Amino acid sequence: METLTHSAVLARFGYALSDPTRAKILLALREAPAYPSDLAELIGVSRQSMSNHLTCLRGCGLVVSVPEGRKAKYELADPKLGHALTDLLGVVAVAPECDCSNDPKDCC
Repeated sequence: METLTHSAVLARFGYALSDPTRAKILLALREAPAYPSDLAELIGVSRQSMSNHLTCLRGCGLVVSVPEGRKAKYELADPKLGHALTDLLGVVAVAPECDCSNDPKDCC
C-alpha cells in the first residue's frame, strides 16, 4: 500500500466526510457493523446509492467489507476511527449562519 503524507490522509478523510450520506454511514458504523440494505433503509437512500457510497468509503480505506456467507457486513476499517469521529463531534463548532452545502466559501 502506498504511504500517504499526513495532509493527503486528512484530505481523504475530509472528502469522505464532505458528503452528508457518507458522514451518516460512518456514524452508523461507529455504533455497529451493518449490512448495506439495513444502512440504506436507516439513512433513507436507495441500495444503489448506498453501494456507491460504500465503494467510495472502501476506496478511502475507512470501511471494510466482512463476508458472511452470501452477504457482507460493513464495519469501520479501524476501531480508532470510531473514537476519532466521536472526538471530532466534540470539537467541531459551526456558526449558525454557516451553510457550506451550497458553497464552502459561504462559511469562511
